[in-house]
Parts: sequence; C-alpha cells; structure tokens
Amino acid sequence: MKNRFLKVTTIVVLAIIALAASSPKDKYFEIAKNLDIFATLFKEVNKYYVDEIDPTDLVNVGIYSMLSKLDPYTNYIPEDQVDDYRTLTTGEYGGIGAVIGIKNEKVVVVMPNEGFAADKAGLSVGDEILEIDGKSVKGLGIPDISKLLKGKEGTKVSVKIKKPAQASASTIELVRERIHMKNVPYHGMVNEKIGLIQLTDFTQNASLEVKSALNQLKNEGAESIVLDLRGNPGGLLSEAINISNLFLPRGAEIVSTKGKIEEWNKQHKALNNPVDLDIPLVVLVSNSSASAAEIVSGVMQDYDRGVLIGKRSFGKGLVQATRPLAYNAKLKVTVAKYYIPSGRCIQAIDYSKRNDEGYVEKLPDSLRVAFKTKGGRIVYDGGGVDPDIKTDNESFAPITRSLIGKGLVFEYANLYRAEHAEIPNATEFDISDEEYDKFVVWLSDKDYDYVTRVEKVLTDLESNAKSEKYYEDIKDQLTALEKKIRHNKEKDLRKFSAEIKEVLEEEIAARYYLHEGMMETSFDDDADIKAAIEILSDKTKYDKILSGEKI
Repeated sequence: MKNRFLKVTTIVVLAIIALAASSPKDKYFEIAKNLDIFATLFKEVNKYYVDEIDPTDLVNVGIYSMLSKLDPYTNYIPEDQVDDYRTLTTGEYGGIGAVIGIKNEKVVVVMPNEGFAADKAGLSVGDEILEIDGKSVKGLGIPDISKLLKGKEGTKVSVKIKKPAQASASTIELVRERIHMKNVPYHGMVNEKIGLIQLTDFTQNASLEVKSALNQLKNEGAESIVLDLRGNPGGLLSEAINISNLFLPRGAEIVSTKGKIEEWNKQHKALNNPVDLDIPLVVLVSNSSASAAEIVSGVMQDYDRGVLIGKRSFGKGLVQATRPLAYNAKLKVTVAKYYIPSGRCIQAIDYSKRNDEGYVEKLPDSLRVAFKTKGGRIVYDGGGVDPDIKTDNESFAPITRSLIGKGLVFEYANLYRAEHAEIPNATEFDISDEEYDKFVVWLSDKDYDYVTRVEKVLTDLESNAKSEKYYEDIKDQLTALEKKIRHNKEKDLRKFSAEIKEVLEEEIAARYYLHEGMMETSFDDDADIKAAIEILSDKTKYDKILSGEKI
C-alpha cells in the first residue's frame, strides 16, 4: 500500500514538473517545485522515521492543514466520506429514518421521520436503543451508531430497544429504505389567514417542496405567507434561484457569480413562471441562516418583495463546486462570490486577510457599503442580510438551559406520554400550573445545578481582586453582593416558569405529533412568528416597511 501510494505521488509530481518545464516563469513551476519537495520529504520521513507511520493519515494531516489556510468551506472529502457528503447535498441515504441522540448517557430516538421505516416499525421519541444487530451501543458516539443503522436499502437491521414505559426490552427488525430528508419539514396555517413554510435545507427538490407547500396553503385559505429560513445553512444555488422564482416574475435577475475562472462569471435569472407575485410575504432569518438562505432572503429584500424579520444572517457570500480527485476522493472548493440584485455581496469575512495570529475577522460595520433596493431602500453589503424588523435576542435562563442540557425536560416528556393517552391539538396544548407543580416535585431529587453568568463574573472579580491586592478593600462589598445574587433553584423554577413551561410543551407535543407538534406548540411563544403575524395583519404597516417609510 505504501509503495503504491509513493509510486502514484511520484508520477503525479513528475507529470506536473514536465508540464512546468516549458514555462519555468509560470506559477506552475512553483507548484511543481513544492510538490517535488513534498514528495521527497515524504519518502525520507517514511524511510527513516524511527516509528512506523500511516501514509494516509500523515498525508491527510498535510491536506487538511493546507486547506485550513483558505476558508472553512473548501474541504477534502476522502472516499470513505463521499456517501456522507452525498447525503448532505441530496438529502438522501439508506437507513431507518430516525434522528438519534444521547440523553443522560443513553442512546435514544430523538425524532423518527414520519412515514419511514423507524416510524412504521413503532419507534417513538424517547425509545432507548440498546443494541444494533446484536452489538451493544454503550460507549459509542453518534457517528458510529449512525453507521450501524445506515446501509443499502432493502437490507435488514435488528434494533433492541427499551420504551420508557416498559420494564423489559424488545428487538425490532427493520428494513432499511431510501430516506429522503425533507427540506420542508413543516407547513401549516398559523391562523385563519396566515400560512407558514419552514425551509431547513436547500438540497435537491427543495423548490418543488416549497412550491407544493405554497399551493397547498393557498388552497387552505392562506392570504399571506411566512417563509421560515431560521437556522437554514444553505445548499444548492439552483434551488435558491428556483425558490426565489416562486415569488418573482420570469426573467428577473436573481443572483450573479464572479470567480477567477471565466465559467463562474454567470448571471442567473428566473426561468419559470411564478406561483404568486402579490401574496404578502415575511421571511424569518437568524444568525445561522447562511448561503442559499441568504440569497433567497436578500433577493426578497432587494426587490421589496417581502419583509425580513429576525436577526442579521450569517454572512456567507461564497459559492462552492465539487471537483473529482484520484481514488474516488473529492474536493469541495470555493470558486466564486455571489451578488444579489442590488449589487451587494453579503460575505462577512475576507479569508485572504489574516492578522498576525493567523485569525480572520468579520468586516466592521463602518466598512460596509450602502446599496439600494428596487424601491430605493438602503441596504448594506459585507455582513449578512439585515432584517427589516429586528427581534430581541432570546436566550434561556441558566436553569432552563440546565434542565434541557441534562436531559430532564426530555425525560419528563417521556413520563408524561406514558401517563397520558392523548393531548389536545398542539396549538391548544398548554402545561397547567398543577402539571408544572408535578414537574417541580419530580425534579426534587434530580441533579441540575448550574452557575449563572453573574456568579461567574463575581468569582472572576474576587480572583482578580486577590491577585491585584484589592481584595481586603472590597471584601465586605463582595460578600454582600454574593449573598444577594446567589441563585436558588426553587426560586428560579418559579421565576422562569413561563419559559420552562414553553420547552416542556414543545417536548411533550413531539411525543404525540412529532416535528409538527413542536412547531405548532411554539407559535404563541415565538417572538419572530408573533412579529410576523403582527406585520401581516396590518397591511398599512407592511406597505410602509417595503416603501421605506418609518413606522
């Protein structure tokens, strides 16, 4: 194996040297020279290093280190990871169709995908997985467990599970099938007139899924639409173009790309007939909405086609292409930047510029350049897409994060499901004060301690005061402050009961209605959705925002 690897490396290097010999001043001469140095260095290390080395591992370290000098999206994909990469781009894989997680050191089903093998076999949220094909999963990580569950469609896999309400375990045999992860995991009516489409990815057929959801919601009476792109990491450029086209006329410019190679200097226009040019539209974005999600939201903003609500998006204005390599490996490489109709590129980081420590920094707001939308509104480049209406950054209290992180909300939802055969519709389901009191009692012997940020700051202040010899001067004040802010779990359970109830309701609803239940239960607590309902229910305010008037 080693000799074969060295032979191939030598042939590649010699070929590049021969290519470069005709034009030694060309940059290819430098490439060939450095590849020659690398090849000879590698052979010497392989021959003389005191211990045996793994050629693949050593070269992979070099490849990953080299690419780390570029941007995070230029990646080497070895042959054994190609299937995982294909899943990311197509949304398809062979398996049982379930999201698996680890809660309280147990491997559990976090969410079965409705209609697929796991769901049809009766696997439910909260089921503990003990063995896969007779192999214990104890101590395994999620990637290893995922590999055991995945496989060629049509093949069988046996899974030993223990349901929360049962004392003994049972083994279920499932037949793997072709799983297609939905780009639109939820669409439905928020109220009698407003429909919502949640778009979580831009893999193949995303635009068809959005189109189908849009038409269905209109048939159900939707007079306006909320397109939820929060947390969407992006994906295929072609799908972003086609989704934008659903709301824009045929022939409208959607996005242009500019790269070093001529073939990537392209202008992409809407090629299809739209679904609806007039229906009022709100697009929800978050700090983790990126790439294709930023194209769709930015295009809607540039054409004044919809109101953006949420937080400033991530700021990824780069385009990647996949190139084949030897031995079935692949290179995903950044080939261009994209520009939306106003002319702006929303890329937030210039990866070609690094500070003395090698780090890259985001473009400061002071250097962002102003552009104009179709109607004359001012928008900016270089830092993501700014929403027209910014919502507050919501963050859970430390106690809520602790209850979620330690799996206690998840566990209690399992117990609730075992004791209640049914609940109302997810939009109507609420945790009563009496039920919340039961939850508090159940927590009495559970470990969910935590440190608040204020407590941490005070600890750091005390430590710094001691190291800088100021402690004795402020000791009494620090002691008084510590007593005042010292958290009390029982007190916090009451103080933050509203948000704890919120996460309980969503988790419990998932036991009965899966992902749809989680979404619909959140409607009355979601600040972005509430803001969208307010805007779409007030046409005057909606029109003023799109015309640039202050409200």
